[in-house]
Amino acid sequence: MPGQSCAAVPLERVIAAMTAQQTRLGGRLYAELTDHVPSYRAVPRELLDRIWHRHFQRALSVVREGTVPAPEDFGEADVAWDRVARGVPLGDGLRAFRRALSAIRDLFLAEGTEQGLDPGLVVDRTRCLWELADVASVQIAAVHRQAEIASALFDARRRADFLRGLLHGTLSAVEIHSGAALYGLDPARRYRAIKAVPGGDVRPDALERLLDSHGRRNGRGALLTVLDDAVAGVVEARPESGDLEVTAGLGPPTGLAVVHRSFRAAGRMLEAARAYGLRGVYDLSDLSWRVAVVAEPELAEVLLDRYLRPLEAEGEFGALIEESVREYLASGRHVREVARRAHVHVNTVRYRLRRFEELTGTSLDAPDTVVELSWALAARDLGTPP
Repeated sequence: MPGQSCAAVPLERVIAAMTAQQTRLGGRLYAELTDHVPSYRAVPRELLDRIWHRHFQRALSVVREGTVPAPEDFGEADVAWDRVARGVPLGDGLRAFRRALSAIRDLFLAEGTEQGLDPGLVVDRTRCLWELADVASVQIAAVHRQAEIASALFDARRRADFLRGLLHGTLSAVEIHSGAALYGLDPARRYRAIKAVPGGDVRPDALERLLDSHGRRNGRGALLTVLDDAVAGVVEARPESGDLEVTAGLGPPTGLAVVHRSFRAAGRMLEAARAYGLRGVYDLSDLSWRVAVVAEPELAEVLLDRYLRPLEAEGEFGALIEESVREYLASGRHVREVARRAHVHVNTVRYRLRRFEELTGTSLDAPDTVVELSWALAARDLGTPP
């Protein structure tokens, strides 16, 4: 149509006038961003200039053609990755983009009016620029979130790789120091390795977050990850399990260079605590020699044969003997205390203890008997955890 042909000439003049001001407008926009959006001070000027050029040329195409690109045609993945890597929040990125589009829209209105552009065309292209801002904002937000998720997954994998190497003793001194600096660990401090498994319906990743938040709330540094369905890592101090459904083993304090030794100990503590059906956080001072009971099943069988299985031939009375012997050791070998707890006469307790000695051919006064019997009773507990 003739009207359209006549309108196309001044439209190109408007576009040419806008292009002439691209650099000046970009410099003003850069100054505004660095003044009012602090996170953008970390983005190099030359990079912002390239992004500004991309936005400006896209907007000019919309002004010229009167059509807005489809969301999938906005190639903003590189920008999103850069902003995420530099710690620029999504809100700041959208704020900067809208400032840029607003500046371009204002420039178009000013030049369109000055060049005498058809008012209907000005309204139509202004509407297109508004639509461009909306469509691009949605796409930028989606790509930014995807980049955040991908970045978080990458960081989680990198953290897991560092902890796996640290806990298994496969890292060099340089790798330990660089990883410690990256994750906020102090190589001069001593850390305790921890290995924990969740109970109930708690997932390992949820347990990791809970233990980490407990540590931070109490001002205790920690670095944790999920390794092989367990939460593993290093902590500065014993974590408070509170109401958490968790069983955890805690190794002794060591330097980061040898924390793999602490992790091996933590694994043994966890194995022992689970074998006894315990809940909470346990180290060697809690479990003591009972850790060895779990680790030495052959010896446990020998002691069970020597001290407890001979009682089985006595039936129910044998069970009463075992109960009295157990209480006798638990009470510090005080017969009257055993009788009081069991609500029986002291002579009844003495008879049961004497019968135990007859059946096993041992003496409850002998130190070796006390040690070995305690070991056998702990081994029996493994078969019937509380």
